[in-house]
Amino acid sequence: MMLLVRCPKCKNTMKYHTPDNILAGKRKKCVYCPSSFAVRPNLIKEI
Repeated sequence: MMLLVRCPKCKNTMKYHTPDNILAGKRKKCVYCPSSFAVRPNLIKEI
């Protein structure tokens, strides 16, 4: 499953790939700023 997520700190969008449909507890490290965030509340749409 490919998702489009937005960093809550710098507001940049990036892609996130997960092989399963469970998003609880998943985190992503931002490629633009030095922060990591939870995927589920920052999800924009499924690609």
